[in-house]
Amino acid sequence: MNKQLNIYYFSGTGNAKNAALWMIAEAQKYNVKTEMIDISRIDRRNISTPEQDSMIGFSSPTHGFNFPPVMMKFLLRFPKSKFKNPVFIMNTRGGLKFGKIFFPGLSGITQYFYSLMLLLKGYRVVGMRGIDLPSNWISLHPGLNNSAIQQIYERRKETVHRFAEKIFNGKKDLHALLEIVQDLLISPISVAYYIAGRFILAKSFYANCHCNNCNLCVDSCPIKAIIKVDGRPFWTYKCESCMRCMNDCPNRAIETAHGFIIGLIYLINIFVLSYFWSAVHPLLNRYEGLGYWKYISWLIENAIVIGLLFIAYRILHRIIRFPVIKQIIEYTSLTKFTFWKRYKIKKIMKQ
Repeated sequence: MNKQLNIYYFSGTGNAKNAALWMIAEAQKYNVKTEMIDISRIDRRNISTPEQDSMIGFSSPTHGFNFPPVMMKFLLRFPKSKFKNPVFIMNTRGGLKFGKIFFPGLSGITQYFYSLMLLLKGYRVVGMRGIDLPSNWISLHPGLNNSAIQQIYERRKETVHRFAEKIFNGKKDLHALLEIVQDLLISPISVAYYIAGRFILAKSFYANCHCNNCNLCVDSCPIKAIIKVDGRPFWTYKCESCMRCMNDCPNRAIETAHGFIIGLIYLINIFVLSYFWSAVHPLLNRYEGLGYWKYISWLIENAIVIGLLFIAYRILHRIIRFPVIKQIIEYTSLTKFTFWKRYKIKKIMKQ
């Protein structure tokens, strides 16, 4: 039995943090000393090497079938083990409930990659588990109702209990390996999200007229991705779409500009990209036969889209002050409507 358990976690709205808390509670039943470390609050470049009798855990959300980049970089920098310390990885992912049916989320391949990396660093991987907690990606769908959230939480708390029971009794639980086929199938989406999708999503947030400059979003952002520009919140490319700001804003002032993003990408594809390829295609005919050319062209297209999106977002940030522009942006945003609920797990857990 290990004498110490250290769990490193990153959490936006609280799912990964709560999964870590459940593991801590289980460890304490076995008289194991515990510590939870929020990686957004520490110097991630200077992590001490684990001691001989310690177990290490990682709890992370799933963004676009990936770990958030902040967790990816942290794992890459994590020191090597001198004592073959046991390690486990949990990733919380978007679980849903419709009627009486519970639907699992998808993990993607990063858990396998980083488990292999930890093995190469000298650790013993004793646990790999996806935890299906309520999906909190309010940019893509409304928040679940409180009843569904509570039911999902009750089921997954039991999942973590069984996971912990095996690990703290010296067994392994590598349940994630049972899902490797479906995770491999969605791996292209994971790569596309990491290369382009996360940057596009980062430039979809804006503060509406209800923003009173309380600075809660700026102060509570776990990676300091929100700054003030012209006296208004501005989302930088550091944003990892953890959804903390949108779900925590007391005035529902943070929204996703769905119409802006969809319209802009449409215009870029119709006018900019079509003109660009018609102009440069004759110069690139020599490369058409290369098998990897389609990947290069895809990267070029996304670089153009992201660059123009950055410029357009700057412009939007300035012109949204005008009433007509503000109304167009707000009424083409689904998050404006009252039926588009926010994810309030912190309040629900206190009830």
